This record gives sequence, C-alpha cells and structure tokens, in this order.
Amino acid sequence: MIEYKGKPLSTRTIGLDKKLKGYFIVTEKALKKVKINKKNVKFDKEQIAGDFLDMAKRYFEDAKYFEKKGDKITAFAALNYAHAFLDAGARIKVFDVKDSKLFMVD
Repeated sequence: MIEYKGKPLSTRTIGLDKKLKGYFIVTEKALKKVKINKKNVKFDKEQIAGDFLDMAKRYFEDAKYFEKKGDKITAFAALNYAHAFLDAGARIKVFDVKDSKLFMVD
C-alpha cells in the first residue's frame, strides 16, 4: 500500500475530497453573490493593478507557508488564487503582459 506521511493514501484522499468540497461550496456561494456593477464608475487602473498584484503576492506567500506546514492541498489552492489575480489583471489590461503561456491573454 502506498503511504503518505505514514498514512495510507486513501486517508489522504479523504482529506482532499473534504477540502475540494469546501472549495466548491465557497466558490459556488461567491458566484451566486457577485453582480456586475452597471454604474458608470471610473476606475483607477493603477490602484486596481496594485491591489491585484498585492493579492497575488500575498497568496503566493500563503502557498509557501502552507507547503512548509505540510498542507499541500491548501498551498495548491493558494497558488491558484495567486495566478487568478495575475490572469485577471492581465485580462482587464492593468498589467502589461504579452505571454499567452503564463497569462490568459490573446
């Protein structure tokens, strides 16, 4: 039997299933609450870029923290959040990137 940290792999899989279910629940709730802002509001692109980059860096640091603690599942999730902020910033053009392999850009 394959073990991970002295436990059978199936035990680890149960932890993964629980965390995955939790992430699905949280994301589904968020998707239901978000609404498109239809007001004619002017946004400060520099502030948005700064906020997105700050959040990406924070989630990246969180990922390193969770990996060091041995919580690779949460580290993986934090990395996905970090990259999502980078992709979102690239997509709305507050980041000047031209790399379609690293970012969701044309």
